[in-house]
This record gives sequence, structure tokens and C-alpha cells, in this order.
Amino acid sequence: MSLQHIVLRDFVIVRALDLDLSSGFTALTGETGAGKSILIDALQLVLGSRADAGVVREGATRAEICAEFDLTPAVQHWLEDEGFEAELGDNLLLKRTIDNQGKSRAWINASPATATQLRALGDLLLDIHGQHAWQSLTRADAVRDLLDAYASVNLQGLHAAWAQWRSASDSLHQARHAQATLQEERERVMWQIAEVDKLAPGSDEWEDLNSQHSRLSNAQALIDAAQAALVSLEDDDSGALRQLHAAQSSLQEQSHVDPELASLVDVLASCIAQASDVAHSLNTYLNHTELDPEGLKSLDERMSLWMSLARRFKRQPDDLAALHHEWKDRLAQLNAAADLDALEAAEQQAAKAYQVEAKKVSKLRTQAAPKLAQAITQAMQGLGMQGGRFEVQLEAHAEPSASGLEAITFLVAGHPGSTPRPVNKVASGGELSRIALAIAVTTSELGTAQTLIFDEVDSGVGGAVAETVGRLMQQLGRDRQVLAVTHLPQVAACADHHLVVSKQSDAQGTASQVQAVAEHERVAEIARMLGGEKISDTTLAHAREMLNATVNKAATA
Repeated sequence: MSLQHIVLRDFVIVRALDLDLSSGFTALTGETGAGKSILIDALQLVLGSRADAGVVREGATRAEICAEFDLTPAVQHWLEDEGFEAELGDNLLLKRTIDNQGKSRAWINASPATATQLRALGDLLLDIHGQHAWQSLTRADAVRDLLDAYASVNLQGLHAAWAQWRSASDSLHQARHAQATLQEERERVMWQIAEVDKLAPGSDEWEDLNSQHSRLSNAQALIDAAQAALVSLEDDDSGALRQLHAAQSSLQEQSHVDPELASLVDVLASCIAQASDVAHSLNTYLNHTELDPEGLKSLDERMSLWMSLARRFKRQPDDLAALHHEWKDRLAQLNAAADLDALEAAEQQAAKAYQVEAKKVSKLRTQAAPKLAQAITQAMQGLGMQGGRFEVQLEAHAEPSASGLEAITFLVAGHPGSTPRPVNKVASGGELSRIALAIAVTTSELGTAQTLIFDEVDSGVGGAVAETVGRLMQQLGRDRQVLAVTHLPQVAACADHHLVVSKQSDAQGTASQVQAVAEHERVAEIARMLGGEKISDTTLAHAREMLNATVNKAATA
């Protein structure tokens, strides 16, 4: 089994519900208006469907839904990929709350989760077939998805190839219709590049030019300052070095008398060494520094060109190098866009890649279509449509599409000898419901979800057909957990377990509750479904007979 436990608090008209679920086939019944579909709605919410404040019970501050599932290897793998903790042997706990302002929060195994994650996880846990399942049979995308699921078609490669082909086609189309404009822009960019090529600016050159220009333009003042400093240090009569040496000698002569003077002698020695280093550096600086009017003129000319180009293109001078690189990149793009031969080759290659992927998908669909048709046709025979026939028609599209090369249509013939027609042309609502049920049963056997839910999909059927529906669900319940909301006693009688939804009123208002029934209580519920509010002895006898017959048939199956 998969779904073990569900807890509801202040959800719609449910105050509090703690419900254990069992393996096999469970029927959910109750009077009209009792809220039979509340459990289905709650499960859809805890698995990520859209929530609003309307699900909060009147007078309550928030609704709370918890669902506990078995942890299968597939679910464990998904949880690990999404960063949730999980170990086989543990259970999976999902929780969602919705407050009366419509704000929703969700958790997976006590860790915060998004509605998108809940929906992805729900695909592995539950397969829900609603009471209006037949409506999806009229939508082309739903029909295609159903066949693709049956055929195990993965459309990722096809979608990627289609997107690549569309992109290549658009590029080619735009290039063909914009050759004149592209050529004009290409010529303009080439001229701009040629103008800046005259300068060939380096990435950090402008800063270096400013530094060089500052030195050359102030060369005389720099030389004068260095010479003056050197004289102050080395003048024979009053130079700082001569004075420092004299001070050092005076103190050194008396340092044997007072040791404190010795430390001052050491300080003066350090000063003399540093001053000597400065004098040596100044001499080196003066030997390498000279007036360079030609160099300064060359710098002035280059900086003048630099400033002129910056003004022409309305940029800062230090932006020119990056702008030059940007224009070269743009020219490469324009050259590629103007290369129609290369664009045509790319478009043809993308078209071929799409065809390869599309033909793979077409082959899988073509192989699966008759098998799906045969399986659904067989299921129809037991649903009151003896001699009926189901077909899956594949017809080539006039133009390729993102979904492949063919349109897919479901055709049905409800009676022997009748011509199969599109499902949406079938007039009988009962037939539509039975066809949808046949498809649901057929495709459910192929799914990976361990829990199947049927929400009044038996609408429009009755009699022997209703019993067949019950048998089908009972059969599915041998391998999967099946929960069916039904109004048919024949279906409910086939269930392994039976839950009854009822409404109770008290001083606090009206509330729904769900209870498991067995033996006498179950007989009474089947009798109510058979005969309405007034239950007679005859109706009770019929209900017991129906349940006993179901048990005997199941035992001999």
C-alpha cells in the first residue's frame, strides 16, 4: 500500500479527522452533499494544488492537512535529489496549512517545501481520475500525453531539437530580411574600429600616459628640488651629513663616562646611514632624470588624439580600450549574421536533428497506438459496450510542431457495425463516462503510483455494468491501493473496505465525518444506496445478498 494515514483539521466542513487507510480497494460513500470528495480535495491540496482561504472552515484561523505514505525506492530517490532526508523503512510525511488569508505553507518530512515540489512528488504517489475525466479526451494535448505515457515517450529531446530549429530558422529569417540594415551597421562599426585602430589603445595605457606626462612636464622643477636636497645633505661646510658626523663624534668621546650617551650615538649612526642612502638615491635620480622636450611633445600628441577620439564618441578617455574591444565583438556578430550560407547550413542541420527526434517519437507512438486501442476496446466490452471499438488515429500534421509530426485523435464506435468517430462526437454522456473509465483502468495499470483514486468516474452507469466497474476496481486493488468515491451500491459492495461520509449538526454548526463501516453498518449503507432514506427488510436482504455474492465471487476468483 502507499497512503497510510490522513489528518484534517478545520478543512472546509471537517473539524477534525484522523483516518487510517488500508491496502486493497476502499469505497467511499455517503449521502448527496455529505462531502464525499473532501478527502480527494484534501489530498490534492497536500500534493500541491492551488490553495485559497475558502478551504478554511468557517470561524477557524487555518486549515491543516497531513498525509502519511509508505516510502518507496522511487520516492526515496526523488527526496534525495531534492535535498530531503529519507531512509527506506521510514514513512513519508506531507503537511500543508492554509490560513484564512489564503497564505499557504508546506513541509516534506518536517522540512519546508514548495507547492511545485509537492506536485512533482504527487506524480509518484497518487494517480487521480476525476468524475469529469472524459472531458480531457476532447483536448488534443491530453490525448497526446495519454498515448505518450502509454508508449513511454520522452519528449525532452524532441522539444530541445524543436527549440534549436526554431532559433536557427528565426536567425536565418531575420538575416535575410535585414541584410541592408546589417550591412549599414557593419560598415559603421568597421569605420569606428578603424578610427580607434589609429590609436590602438592599451587597456591601462591612459593612466600610464598621464603619469609620464606629469613627470616630463615638471622635469625641471623635479631636478631643481633633487639638487637642492642633495646640497643640503652633502655641503662641505653646512651639510646635514657633516653636522651629523660632528654630533656623533662629540658624544662618542664621552660615552665611556655616561653609558646613556652610547645609545644616542647609535641613534645618530642610524640617522647618518639613512641620510647617506637618501643622498645616494638623489644622485641616481639626477643621473637618470633630464629634460626631454621631444618625449613630452610625443606624449602631448598621443594624448591629444586620445582626447579627440573620446570627444568624438562621447566617452571618457579611459573607456576607449574597452569600447574598441566591444566593437570588435559586435563586428564578429554582424559578420556571422551576414553569412547567409552559414546560417542556412545551421538551419538545415537543426531541421535534420529535429526530424531524427520526431521520427523516434513517431515510431514509438505508431507501435503503441494499436496496443492501447486493443486494451481499451477490451475494457469497453465489460462496461456495457459489447461490440464497441476504440481506435487511436495518427494523422500527419501539415507542418511539424513542437509535439511531433502527427496529430493524435481518439475514435470510438459504441456499437457493432458503427463507424468509429472522434470521442467528442459521441452524443451519450453515459458512453463518454464508460469510455473514460475504460481508459482510466487501462492506463492506471501502467502507472508507477501505488495509490489510485477514482472520484465518481462511474457516473452514468448502472446495473450489470456497475458491477463490472466494481470488479475492475477490486482487481486493481490486488496490486495497488485503490480509493473510489462512488454512488453505486454495486461498486461499493466489491470493495475490501468501506468508508462512509456523513454530516452531523450540533450547537457549533454542521461538520462532516468519515467512519469505517463493516458487517451490519455496511449492510445498512449498501441498503441506503439501493433504496434511499427508507430502508426496508427487502432492501436490507438485497444488500446482504449483494455483499455475500461479492465475497463468494472474490473467493473463487
